[in-house]
Amino acid sequence: MATEDTVQLSEAHAPQQASIDAFNSILESVKEGLIKLRRDHDKHEPEYFRAVQGVSDAELASISTSDLDSVRVATSAYGLHLFAKVKLPAANNAYIHVRVFGSAKDGTDGSSLDEREYTLHSIHTEEVIKDDGDRVYRAIFGKDDALEWFDT
Repeated sequence: MATEDTVQLSEAHAPQQASIDAFNSILESVKEGLIKLRRDHDKHEPEYFRAVQGVSDAELASISTSDLDSVRVATSAYGLHLFAKVKLPAANNAYIHVRVFGSAKDGTDGSSLDEREYTLHSIHTEEVIKDDGDRVYRAIFGKDDALEWFDT
């Protein structure tokens, strides 16, 4: 399993065409996953999506490849790990962090772009436990929040 300790994640940078194409190939999964994630969290902990509470599902999922803000990439023996910061156009200073996994298509070694396939690994959600034991939850990040390795 690839972890933050076993792979070297690149510095955040503007997306290049390969990252744009990879993101575009899983865009519908991101939109569906984002709406499902919000609905699931709204049942138990609505704070995750409090920053976009006045935004409809349709507006929340109105993202496109042009909203891809920055990416970080790592390669492992398993494939390509793409972390993306995506602007939510329906809200001010609202971004999601998405993790995408790219692997070789069956029967190929994945060495060329058209020999790779991509899947949505996860949309980042964060739970922080403060010193006083209070918990802070979020799935919506700001422009200045660093795009870091995440598993969730």
